[in-house]
Amino acid sequence: MSAASTTPAWVEKVQNQSRLSFGLAVTDMAARDDKVVAVSADTLDLIGLREMVAAAPDRVIEAGIAEQNAMGVASGMATTGMRPYLCGYAPFITARSMEQLRNDVAYAKQRVVIGAACSGIVLGVSGGTHHALEDIALMRSLPNMTVLVPADAHEAWHLTQATENLDGPSYIRLGGKMDEPPVTAVDASPVIGKATTLRRGTDIAVIACGVLVVEALAAADELAGEGIGVRVINMHTIKPLDRDTVLAAAAETRGIVTAEEHHLTGGLGGAVAELVAEEHPTRMRFVGMPDEFAIVGPTPKVRERYGMSAANIMAKCRELMS
Repeated sequence: MSAASTTPAWVEKVQNQSRLSFGLAVTDMAARDDKVVAVSADTLDLIGLREMVAAAPDRVIEAGIAEQNAMGVASGMATTGMRPYLCGYAPFITARSMEQLRNDVAYAKQRVVIGAACSGIVLGVSGGTHHALEDIALMRSLPNMTVLVPADAHEAWHLTQATENLDGPSYIRLGGKMDEPPVTAVDASPVIGKATTLRRGTDIAVIACGVLVVEALAAADELAGEGIGVRVINMHTIKPLDRDTVLAAAAETRGIVTAEEHHLTGGLGGAVAELVAEEHPTRMRFVGMPDEFAIVGPTPKVRERYGMSAANIMAKCRELMS
């Protein structure tokens, strides 16, 4: 059987973009479950919800550029037994609606799934108001909240589908209108709360999430030529953190490098450091955004400016080897 005949139809449609994977996964789930509803904060095209609009228009609610209201609508629908999937821009669906998110969703433990597109510095040219570099810290600080950061469109599809079984709210951090090179298999089955080891190695462990996973893999492949064995861990779930995988990395390697497109305060690096500081202290280095607002510019240039790259991951690994 040819690869074309076995590849699911959604793969081509999502165009290597996790934001579209989320929308098409929600559409797919809605076809099977009439309790699934999409609540959009001006994201019908950004998230890829047009197919759901055509198939089930009564279960797509467009709230417009009103994230606080959208959050309240989603929470209210969850109280009736519906399964709302809230679609928004990461910088706005988190910061702008934090009160409603905290009180109406997290505190009430509502089964609301938040798909947050354009995270990190994908909207680089729009400036600090449109960057989402603190969203992981905000979300993982909320009790009851599950925090997911898929590494590519394949993983975004499967993790979105996996939220069907979650009891309580969840946050899925998605990309923007940029290609996200696939690093996981189309038929992968990521388990919420269980990291995936993509490369084996016992010298250094690199724990990465989101768009930095592909950079971690590139760094590991390059360092292998120098005789440095790098274990690459795709930490697609920030909360609950996979304690066993992190502690094994701390015990079995000479140090841990974390890599994320997020502030170094409160994100993946902070979560890993909190765990190992108490359970198994180890040397660490961090790749991510320093304590400042990012400059305005094309996303690749902004990432390069702040060292969110394979080159910087390699440099941090070498530091731990010295």
